[in-house]
Amino acid sequence: MNKEAGVGSRKLFENDKIIVWDFVLPVGEETPVHTHDHSYMWFAVQGAPLQIYDEHGNDVGLFPVPTDGVFELKVQDGTIEVMSEIGKGVKVPAKHKAKNVGDAPYREILVEWK
Repeated sequence: MNKEAGVGSRKLFENDKIIVWDFVLPVGEETPVHTHDHSYMWFAVQGAPLQIYDEHGNDVGLFPVPTDGVFELKVQDGTIEVMSEIGKGVKVPAKHKAKNVGDAPYREILVEWK
């Protein structure tokens, strides 16, 4: 079992093909360092700008997430690449953390493909 943090706040569903997560990040809060092992997509229920940091705390970029935005991400060789129109081509390390630098709570529904 992986002792790192999961990729969401609460696992809503899992079967042999997908894992569905609810993810909430209050204003000014950051996630623990976590690793994405599976390609995934998410729907932003309540968007916010997310500051992304690598596992060592180095700033790797600001990712503005609009409310109702849908994102598709491919995980390969330790890197996440954004495949969706919003953010297309952006790459970040698969092992990272994110901080809500906006003025409203952030929430997404994330679906990982196994």
